[in-house]
Amino acid sequence: MPAQNQEIVVIILIATALALLLVGFIVTSLFLYQRRQHRQEQQLVRMKDEYQQELLRSQLEIQETTFKTIAMELHDNIGQVLSVVKLSLSVLPLDKAHPAYEGVQGSRDMLNKVIYDMGNLTKSLHTDRIAQIGLVEAIRFDLESLKRTGLLEVGFSVEGEEYRLEDQRSIFLYRMFQEMLNNILKHSKATRVNIAVIYSIDNKFVLKVEDNGVGFDVEKKRTQASSSSGIGLKSMTNRASLIGAQISVQSQPGKGTSIKVELPLEKEIL
Repeated sequence: MPAQNQEIVVIILIATALALLLVGFIVTSLFLYQRRQHRQEQQLVRMKDEYQQELLRSQLEIQETTFKTIAMELHDNIGQVLSVVKLSLSVLPLDKAHPAYEGVQGSRDMLNKVIYDMGNLTKSLHTDRIAQIGLVEAIRFDLESLKRTGLLEVGFSVEGEEYRLEDQRSIFLYRMFQEMLNNILKHSKATRVNIAVIYSIDNKFVLKVEDNGVGFDVEKKRTQASSSSGIGLKSMTNRASLIGAQISVQSQPGKGTSIKVELPLEKEIL
């Protein structure tokens, strides 16, 4: 009997060991499967994000190419035609007593303004110019044009030691600034706008735009992708994401709006 009992104990121990090994094998297999599945899911998410980023980058590159083409067409074709018309008006043999003199002078003045405004538009659209003169000068140029309209009081400041950013970053930041300014002119009913460009000592570039307009509900606006301002906010967020920047929007109805773009980077010395 004792020998028989020993055999039974041995069998039970072996069965237990086999059962434990089987359970361990199953648990390990499940763990490895879940780990592999989690890794695959992460890879799919990463691939999806990379695809969306690349798609967005391509769309924005196409947009910039379109802007550049329009700028060249305005300058080379329409600009030349307007210059010829201006020259033709200037050589008309009319003295001040002629009945058509005032009308011709009014047309010349209007034509001069159109040529000037179109020149400003061409400069704003042309990508190469933004890269050549730098972000601060491009912003300053637009703000000087805005001041001349008398639509808004404009404050502009540059803090820190200025350095040139990589071309693509400069262009994206400038387009974001244009979108902010466009939203202010269209929707804010503001009387003043303050723009600050900050080159901080910890290698962080900051662009801040504030207005004293009517403000808005930020969360509600983010969900209104069909509205022009909602699309504008999404466009700025997309551009910021592509260059590694963070954008924050603070606004309340009746209390104006403040938008800040922060871009961590290494200094890019000329």
